[in-house]
Amino acid sequence: MTRTENTKASAHTVTAKSDSDGTRLDRVLADALPDLSRSRLKALIQEGRVAARGVTITDPSYRVKPGQTFDISVPAPIDADPVGQDIALDVVFEDDALIVINKPPGMVVHPAAGNPDGTLVNALLAHCGDSLSGIGGVVRPGIVHRLDKDTSGLIVVAKSDRAHAGLAAQLADRSMSRRYHAVVWGVPEPAGGEIDKAVGRDPRNRKRMAAGVRGGKAALTHYRTLQRFGGDGLLWASLVECRLATGRTHQIRVHMTSIGHPLIGDPVYGRGRTGRISKLPPPVRDAITQFDRQALHAAALSLTHPLSGKTLKFHAEYPRDMEHLVRVLGAN
Repeated sequence: MTRTENTKASAHTVTAKSDSDGTRLDRVLADALPDLSRSRLKALIQEGRVAARGVTITDPSYRVKPGQTFDISVPAPIDADPVGQDIALDVVFEDDALIVINKPPGMVVHPAAGNPDGTLVNALLAHCGDSLSGIGGVVRPGIVHRLDKDTSGLIVVAKSDRAHAGLAAQLADRSMSRRYHAVVWGVPEPAGGEIDKAVGRDPRNRKRMAAGVRGGKAALTHYRTLQRFGGDGLLWASLVECRLATGRTHQIRVHMTSIGHPLIGDPVYGRGRTGRISKLPPPVRDAITQFDRQALHAAALSLTHPLSGKTLKFHAEYPRDMEHLVRVLGAN
């Protein structure tokens, strides 16, 4: 086994020796990189940060062949303890057990490489004080589920260990209902149904997810078309409601793309549809080109209060940019 690493310890190269034939990838890397735990390396693999000859590997149990070389990208370290920051929050509900926030687009949920502060977690630490400390992990205190940076809408956060366990259990058994509204290109056929396709890292681009990939995690999205947009006999786009049965990274964005209807504004999965913009009426074209994020909003959330047992239901109106987009599309 040979090993090289850069001076910043952010990248490593591991070459397997002959005695590694058939050994799991995470074990081979753990043996070669003693400064990184096997669990940490397993997570890096699943995050798409390990590649062999340019091909991303996301399966920790991948069987290694002698002489194979693996490149491992380790993200820059972040502060272990996020600090509270006085950032305004749109609080929909709050008690001693949990808090429900209507997250604006552009806000990252928890600190990570490239976004060390200014996150929802930083805002929550200032708002809730010490009550969040340590719940669900230091970097993600209280976070039960997440929303992408540019996805707006409802997110629930636990304020006690008991609440965190209860909410996590509801996510696991699918009793927590999360409904999202998305504006997608075209009109889905059929108008409603389910998309049952595993989601995992795109082997050709580790920054993307893909549906139906080998080694992906089971993912199920229920969808129904709420409104169709068009004019002059043509249909341009649709407003679709998606209900998550699982919560994979980029699940709705990937699933809708997989059936030929990527989200308007999606910079990662929707680029192939920009060519049709020139054929749209000027008001519609302007509304779409000025919409600079994926058109996705967590509109409704239903859960059982982890302490009282009461059913709680919440709804969040669209933020201004998405309200404007839907209004212009519907008026033409």
